[in-house]
Order: sequence, then structure tokens, then C-alpha cells
Amino acid sequence: MKLSSKKLKVVIFDWDGTLAQSDIPRVQAINRVLKEYEMPCWDEVKNLRDEMLSFLDNFPNIFGQKSHSAYTKFCRYYKQYVKNNFQGFNNADKVINFFRAKGIKIAIMTNKDRHLLEYELPMLYSADMFDKIVCGHEAPKDKPYGDQALYTLKDLIDFADISPETVWIIGDSQLDNLCASAVNALPIRVNNDKNLNDNTNCKNIIFFKDYYSLLESID
Repeated sequence: MKLSSKKLKVVIFDWDGTLAQSDIPRVQAINRVLKEYEMPCWDEVKNLRDEMLSFLDNFPNIFGQKSHSAYTKFCRYYKQYVKNNFQGFNNADKVINFFRAKGIKIAIMTNKDRHLLEYELPMLYSADMFDKIVCGHEAPKDKPYGDQALYTLKDLIDFADISPETVWIIGDSQLDNLCASAVNALPIRVNNDKNLNDNTNCKNIIFFKDYYSLLESID
């Protein structure tokens, strides 16, 4: 499938699982916290999550009244582990630079805490590659709600001009896809072949197995 970039004005990228491979340090850190609280490992407790909430916002579902202290511990451990088990995705930088060369605005939109995002961002990218970075709890509502997308798009495009041709939201999960659909942007999923048949409630979602195939599809 070919995608036309002729009318494209803004591309928004998710962070975790989209631009950054952070699963390993995240699981290492959460398992360390669970062990300290004498709880089962992540593989056992992750079913307690609400899949429509961010990792951060699921802490009360997992730790109850201890969620604040547990999250504080998690952040400390995550920063330790991320130094040695963190990388990007092949050709993601080429995709970003392709858009930048065309004068298209580039943003990051993530539900992650800003202090964690800003800690790890320099490990992969220069902040000046992005016109705007929005993190968790900065918009009225985070993904999957459209509020976060509109908050990100403010000052980047006139809201009346938002369409699947002018705004693309690239992510790896249902939260990203639903957020895109909520504001009439084009939902694009990368790095996630296993979910090709996932019920995302997004009629116009487009899947790519990796950034190379995405880049090859763009006119």
C-alpha cells in the first residue's frame, strides 16, 4: 500500500515500543519492585492491568495503596536498568529525517512520565529533532483519548485542518490507534506484526512490520 505525504503536515510518534525498545528494562525494574513487596512476578500480576490505562496509571491496580512508593522505586530501578538494556528500532531515524526533510512537523506523544522520557531520550535522539514532546498527565486526558493528540497538535496545525492526509499518528498499540481515530488522524502501527488482527476499533488503521516497510510505502 502506498501512502501519500503530499498533504502531510504533522507526524506524531509514540515512544515506548515505537521509537524505543524499553520492554526489557521496564520488566526488570517492575520485577524488582514486586519482589520487594513480596508479590508474584510481572508475568503473573500484569493481568491486573486495565489495558486502556498507561503503565503508570495501572500502578494502583497492581499495588493498591502502596502505588506511590512502588512507582518511586520503579523509576529508580528503571533508570539503572535502562543504561544497559535500551535501544531504538532500525530505520526509525531515517523515517524521522525523511519527514523533516519535507518540512513536516514531528512530535513525540507518550503516556510516560516526562522525567523518565527526558532521561532516556538523549540515548537515542537529539531533542531538537522534534518540534514538540508531550508526556503523561500533561494533557487533560492521556491516550487513548483524543485530548492528548489535540494537546500535542496545538500550535502545529489548525484543528480544522486535521485529517488522515494531514496528520499521522504512529504507534505500536491500541492506545495509539484509538487516540488517532478520536481526532480523525491516520492511525499507523509499526513493530507489532503479532497484532495484525487485533480489534482496534479503527477502520482505517494501517500496519507495517518495521520502519523500512513504512518508508518504502511513502510517496
